[in-house]
Amino acid sequence: MSIEPTLPAPAEALSVPTVDMQASIGGVPVVSPVLTASGCSAFGQELDPFFDLTSIGAVVTKSVQLRPRSGRPTPRMAETPSGMLNSIGLQGPGIDGLLAEDLPWLAQRGVRAFVSIAGTRVEDFAELAARLRGVPGVLGLEVNISCPNVESRGEVFACDPVAAADVVAAVREVADPAQPVYAKLSPDVTDIVSVAAACAEAGANGLSMINTLLGLVIDPDTMRPVLGGVTGGLSGPAIRPVALRCVWQVHQALPNVPILGMGGIRSGLDALQFVLAGASAVSVGTAVFNDPSAPARIHAELADALGERGFGRLADAIGYAHRRPDPPAGRHSRGLQ
Repeated sequence: MSIEPTLPAPAEALSVPTVDMQASIGGVPVVSPVLTASGCSAFGQELDPFFDLTSIGAVVTKSVQLRPRSGRPTPRMAETPSGMLNSIGLQGPGIDGLLAEDLPWLAQRGVRAFVSIAGTRVEDFAELAARLRGVPGVLGLEVNISCPNVESRGEVFACDPVAAADVVAAVREVADPAQPVYAKLSPDVTDIVSVAAACAEAGANGLSMINTLLGLVIDPDTMRPVLGGVTGGLSGPAIRPVALRCVWQVHQALPNVPILGMGGIRSGLDALQFVLAGASAVSVGTAVFNDPSAPARIHAELADALGERGFGRLADAIGYAHRRPDPPAGRHSRGLQ
C-alpha cells in the first residue's frame, strides 16, 4: 500500500478529491472498475437506453455456448428474502449468433465485451475461445465453469481443482494472447482457494468471484418446487457476505491474482467492500433488475466513497482491509506507567 488514507477533517468534508478510477482486467486498462455481470443484462442492449455503456469497464455477456440453447423449463425465477433464485439454464443464441449480431452491435458503439463462455466438455470451451480470437471489441474471456443451472452437476467443473484447471489450460492455450482469461468460480465448494490456485497455475489471468449459490424454493400451497428446473442460482444481497468471504480468502492466499468481485452489489459502499477485500474490479448483476442504471450509479458512488476516505486512486484501496491492525489506543502510555 503506497498511502495511508485519513478521514477528512470536518472543515474539508465537503471537498471530496478527484479519484483516479483507472482499472484493468488482466492487465488490459479499462475506464472503470465497474462491469455488468453475466446473465443479468443479456448482451447489453437492454441497458443501452439507461446509461452510456462506454462509461463502464465492460459488458460481461450472457454465457454463450457452441450451439443455441433453449434453457430450462419455466418458471425460471423466484423472489427470495434479500435475493432472487433463477433457473434460466444458459439460454442463448450460440456462438454463431453472438458473432453475427451481438458482438458487432457492441463494437459499433465502442463498448468493450467481456465474453462469458460455457460448455459441457473441455473441448467446447477451447473451441469457443478459438472462435473469439481477434474479434473486434472483445476485451477478454470469462470462463463459466461454475453455472449451477445445468441439469448435470458433473458439468460444474469449478467444483474440482483438476477439472477446473483442465478447462482453463485448454482455453488459455488457444485464446487470443491479447484477451485475458478469467475463471468464474463457485462458492459451493469446501476450499475455494485450492480451486483458485489450480486455475491460476493453469494460466488464468484473473478470477471472477462468485457465481450464484445453488438454492431451492418450495411453494407452500402447491407443496412443490417453484422453479421448473427444481433448483436455481441464488443471487442478490443475501449472498454478499459469502462473496466477500471468498474474495478475502483468495486475495489473502493469492495477492497477485486479479479478482473481479461480484455478489449482491447494490451501491458504491457495497463495491467498496469488495475492493477492500481484494477485488480490483466488480460486476453488478441482480441490481439492474430494479435499477438498470446501477452500473453507472455505482461507479460514481464508489468514486465518492474512495475520495471521502482519502484515497486518490482506486488501485491504492485494493486489498486495503488486509493491512495490519492499528495499534490499540493508549498502548504507549500504558508502557510508561
